[in-house]
This record gives sequence, structure tokens and C-alpha cells, in this order.
Amino acid sequence: MHPSSLLSHVRIVLVQTFHSGNIGSSARAMRTMGVTDLRLVNPRDFPSDQATQMAAGANDVIESAQVHTSLEDAVADCHMVIGASARLRELALPCFEHGGKMAQELMSEAEHGPVALVFGRERSGLTNEELSHCTHQLRFPTDDSYGVLNLSQAVQIACYEVRNAWLAGNSDSGSANIKAKEQRPTAAQLDYFEQLLTQLLTPTGFLNQPHARTEEKLNTIFRRSDMSSNELSMMIGALKALAKGGE
Repeated sequence: MHPSSLLSHVRIVLVQTFHSGNIGSSARAMRTMGVTDLRLVNPRDFPSDQATQMAAGANDVIESAQVHTSLEDAVADCHMVIGASARLRELALPCFEHGGKMAQELMSEAEHGPVALVFGRERSGLTNEELSHCTHQLRFPTDDSYGVLNLSQAVQIACYEVRNAWLAGNSDSGSANIKAKEQRPTAAQLDYFEQLLTQLLTPTGFLNQPHARTEEKLNTIFRRSDMSSNELSMMIGALKALAKGGE
């Protein structure tokens, strides 16, 4: 893929944004860094004159923004989904705490297709259930005594790092920084695998241990394993073969 098209594969997803002005400010932050694919999950008020006003001319991002009813739908075709969250879940995903490293990995995966950076609500961020649809987590290295970023600031920092990685990949001295890895599965493929695993294990009673959160732990293990698309297909084939053998 030509490097100039990589940025078009980077998607910014805003979940349940309350203030429409933050949508516009985020669109402006994206556009200054050459990122234009904006997805909104259940925004409170959109389309909105305030969003357009705060976009300050980034009308193409606002006008082409797609609205989804679920995060699952917004990232279904993405090969890498990074959720921005200041807090670590008990069952933690692989976590980037360095924006440059995150951006290099993201741009490498963009060689294969869409990738996403996901941002939550202004006050409460992403829920654990929403983070479970991500493959990775991003924590900004803010000051311990005051780590509060508003939504558009977080989007700006992330897009800045992405653009730096893209520029490094285009330069003669940095052309080796972005190298395509073996393709990861899409979010939809991961969801299918987890649903199949649950379907096959439910009749056995293995998932019914009180308070064990077995299903959630299994899903986290597989997401942290960072399987390639081919490896996941093999796992799905193995599960189906086991199911057929038990008939």
C-alpha cells in the first residue's frame, strides 16, 4: 500500500459524546493531522450547528461522520482497536503508555485495513464492556497529580502521534519504521470466535462457576494473545472440529 493512503485507514470513534461542541473540536483536531474518518456511537446531539461551528472549517470530517448504535458495529471491520482509558481493568488488555509506540503499531496494522482509536464519554470514559471490544488500551502519560484531558485534547494528542509515525514512515531515514506485520483478525472475527467458544462451553457447565467470571477471563486471554487472522481461523477450525467430533 502507498504510504499516503495509510492515514485514511485510521478511524476515530467517539462513544456517547454528550456535548456536540466536543465532536466539532475533535473533528478539527483530526483534520489538522490528516485523519478524516470519524465515527460516533450514540451521540446525544448530532448533527448539530454547534459541532459544525466548533469544527472551525473541518466540515468534511463532520459531514462524512457516520453514526452507529453500538461500538461493536463501529469497529467491526477494524484489525486493531485501541481504547483510550486512564484506568486499567482488572483483566487488562495489552496497554500502550507511550504514544509513539502506539502510533507505530497502529500504522503498521493500517497496512492491512481499517484501525481505530476509541474515546469514551467526557465524564466517565469507556466502560469495561466497551473496552472488551478493543484489542489494546492507551493510557496517556499525564501528571499523577492532575491527569484530566478533555475529549478533543486526547484526540489531538493521539492524532499527532499517528501523524508523526506516518511522516517517519514516509521519510528516507524512517521508511523502515512502519513495517507490515502478519494481518490481525477484525473485531467482528474476534467476536465470532468468542461467541463460538461460549456456545460450545455453555452446555458443559464450565462457564457456570459462581463469581469466577470465566467467560470474561477466557476472552481476555485470547485478546491478549494477539493472534493473527490465520491463527484465529485455525482456532475456529479446531473448535468446530471438536464440536463435530462430539456429536
